Amino acid sequence: MKAIKQLYRIGYGPSSSHTIGPYRIAQYYKKEYPDCDHYRVLLGGSLALTAKGHGTLDIIKRALDCDDISFVFNNESIENNMDITGYHGMEEKITWHGLSLGGGSVSIAEYNVGDDDEVYKENCFDDVKKYLAEHDCDLVTYLYHYEPDLKKHLLECLDVMFQTVEIGLQREGLLNESLKYHRIAKKLNETAKDMNDKLIAYSYAACEENASGGLMCTAPTLGACGILTALMYYLYHDEKQSLDHLCDMLAVAGLFGNCIKQNATIAGSIGGCQAEVGTACAMAAAAIAYHLNGDLRAIEYAAEMGIEHCLGLTCDPVLGYVIIPCIERNAMYILRAFDCANLSLKFKNIKENVISFDSVVNVMNYTGNKLAVELKETSLGGLSLEYHK
Repeated sequence: MKAIKQLYRIGYGPSSSHTIGPYRIAQYYKKEYPDCDHYRVLLGGSLALTAKGHGTLDIIKRALDCDDISFVFNNESIENNMDITGYHGMEEKITWHGLSLGGGSVSIAEYNVGDDDEVYKENCFDDVKKYLAEHDCDLVTYLYHYEPDLKKHLLECLDVMFQTVEIGLQREGLLNESLKYHRIAKKLNETAKDMNDKLIAYSYAACEENASGGLMCTAPTLGACGILTALMYYLYHDEKQSLDHLCDMLAVAGLFGNCIKQNATIAGSIGGCQAEVGTACAMAAAAIAYHLNGDLRAIEYAAEMGIEHCLGLTCDPVLGYVIIPCIERNAMYILRAFDCANLSLKFKNIKENVISFDSVVNVMNYTGNKLAVELKETSLGGLSLEYHK
C-alpha cells in the first residue's frame, strides 16, 4: 500500500479530485515549462461535467498563474483525465496526459509524481493483522515503523483542520447564490448543548469552508472532510486531548482509508459517495474505537460497520456544487461513526463479526462498479434531477 501521508493532503477546496488533483497536475507542468504564456486544457469525465461547480477551472488558472487558457470538455470520457498543452508564443510544448484518481492523487504519463510509490508491504487489513500477530506489534507502532515521519505530517494536517473549523465558525452569510444556500455553522455552534450538537456545528464549519474553496485537509477526500475534521476539533477543543493522541488516531484511521483506497476507491466519481463519506465514516469509527481503548477486533468491527451501512450511497451533488447533500451528509455520518464505535465495543464480547473489513471493502467496490454513471459525481442524476424539476 501507499503512504498514509498521501491520504491526508492539504489543498484548496471544494473537491480533492477536482481541485487538488488538477492543481497538482498544472503545478507540475508549470514547473517543467515555466515560460508558457497560454495553454490548452482538456477535461474529461466528472472533471468536465462538474468543472464549474467544483471550481476546477479557477484552480487550474491559479496553478498556472494564467488567464489565457482554452478549456475543452470531453463529457463522454469515463476517466477523470486532464490533458494540458502549453505554448510560448507559437511554440507548442509537449502535451501531458494526466488523471485525477481521487483524494488528490494523480498520475501523469509523461512525469513521475511519486503517487505510485509503495510504502507498506501489506495490501489489506488481513495482511496487517497477520503482521501484527507475527511480530507481537500494536497498530500504532506498525504504522510509525513504515512511516517514521508520519506524525510530523499529521501535526500539519491537524493545524489546517483546526484553522478550517475556527474560520468556518465565524463566517455568516450567503455561501452559494445559485442554491440560495446560507452558512449556518456559526448559529449551530452558538446553540450547541451537547457533544452531538458540537460535532454537527464543527462538521458544518469545515464543509462550508470547503465549499467556499478554503484551505483544507483531505480525510480522505474533501467531499468527506467534515467527518474526521469535526472529530479532531471536538477532541482537542472540548475534551482537551493531546496532539500526540490525535495523531495516533489519524494514523489508525488512515490505515483503514488506505486499505479502501488500495482495494476499492475513495473517489466519488468512481464509486459514489460510499467511497467518500463511507470511507470517512469507517476511518472515524476506527479512530473512535481506538480512542475508547477498543482492541484490534473492536477497531476492525467499527470500521467494517462504517462501510457496511453506507453501501450504495450515491454521489449526486446538486448543480455540481459540493454543498447539497454533501454538507448535511458529513454531519450525519460523524454521528454514525460514534454509533459504529460504540456498537463495536458492545458487540465484541457478545458475538463474532460475520463480515470482515476486507470483505465489506470488496462489496463496496463491487457496488460502486454497479452504480449508474449518473450517480457518480456527474450531477446527471439523483438529487440533481429533482432540483431542476
